[in-house]
Amino acid sequence: MRVKVVCVGGGPAGLYLAILLKRQSPAHDVTVHERAPEGSTYGWGVTYWQGLLDRLRSHDPESAHAIEENSVHWDEGVAHVRDLSTRQPGDRGFGIGRHRLLELLAERARILGVRLEFESGITELPDGADLVVAADGIGSTLRTRHADAFGTHATHGRNHYLWLGTTKVFDAFTFAFAETAHGWIWAYGYPYDDIHSTCVVECSPETYTGLGLDRADEGEQLALLEKHFAPVLDGHPLLAQPQAGAAAPWPTFRTLTNRTWHHGNLVLLGDAAHTTHYSIGAGTTLALEDALCLAAALRDHAALPEALTAYETRRRTDLLSAQSAARYSARWYENLPRYIDLPPHRMFALLGQRHSPLLPYVPPQLYYGLDRAAGRLEPLRRLKRGLGPRVARALHARSSQARAAHGRSPHHRDQ
Repeated sequence: MRVKVVCVGGGPAGLYLAILLKRQSPAHDVTVHERAPEGSTYGWGVTYWQGLLDRLRSHDPESAHAIEENSVHWDEGVAHVRDLSTRQPGDRGFGIGRHRLLELLAERARILGVRLEFESGITELPDGADLVVAADGIGSTLRTRHADAFGTHATHGRNHYLWLGTTKVFDAFTFAFAETAHGWIWAYGYPYDDIHSTCVVECSPETYTGLGLDRADEGEQLALLEKHFAPVLDGHPLLAQPQAGAAAPWPTFRTLTNRTWHHGNLVLLGDAAHTTHYSIGAGTTLALEDALCLAAALRDHAALPEALTAYETRRRTDLLSAQSAARYSARWYENLPRYIDLPPHRMFALLGQRHSPLLPYVPPQLYYGLDRAAGRLEPLRRLKRGLGPRVARALHARSSQARAAHGRSPHHRDQ
């Protein structure tokens, strides 16, 4: 059966969905509309892990091969705290430039017969489409137009952050924590090609204003950050994206959810449907997994309503773990003083455990000891695995009760 699909948004999720649909049936009429000019994407590098690469390879070996060939990888993590550092082995991670990733996916989509329309903003539901996919990010125009139907809800984190690049090529996933007169400021760094790395900087609101980052222009901001992170930059500069104003913006992270992900023939994909805190490095992975799931649902269900319901049900379930990890990861950084004065190897170990719902409620030194013991004793491992989800469910229930007691709708939309 020939289906006409209009995808709004030329990011990784929209392009990969188009690829999958054309592979399932070359007869499908698939068009991707992107409001920006071709090649003008924002951002530096994105991360992914071996599990995603394996899934991509099983669904479209050609694009998976191209992505892997254009990626760099690491299998260690290093943390720098003041003048101390610690290095640990870890899972294999990959980095690829966002611009390069989109080039590869666009090329593959064209080969398969997808029409790509750049500088083509879609603000209204197009006529004649069987399915319209809103894959245009957290500020999705189509989702906003139908906000009441989707029940969009956004919450803001506490800390400020800034995405930067650097010509310093890190040899591992790098964490750098710098102490200032106004509190701590830290960076996450990872390579994404042979000459660049991504560097995400984060700090509390008190540090942000205390250092004057809220009043400095872009050049002053970069100079200050280069000074604080000089030990890991080795003389390399930090690079900012071109800004329309005089200063780079330092937002707080918005966690976005929706009561439902589909309305009529309109369905949400990627950040238009959900966001997870950048500190777990899963945004691109989750968006591509959305595309995999939606393509499978459209293949397996002849009727569109059943396909969209199946897609949403499956992805909501699959996302629970990542969303929980993202919440606790963001909280770990918001409570950094609780952990930062531990010996570096212990602090780094708890950094790796920041997704745990138990960690915020157990003294850090005690948690570290229990975690080391659990690694050696199976009964303790079972206890830890069993308690974690129970604590998470109890805390979620308590939060829902408190929200209800204050009369706040869970589907309230922040402006």
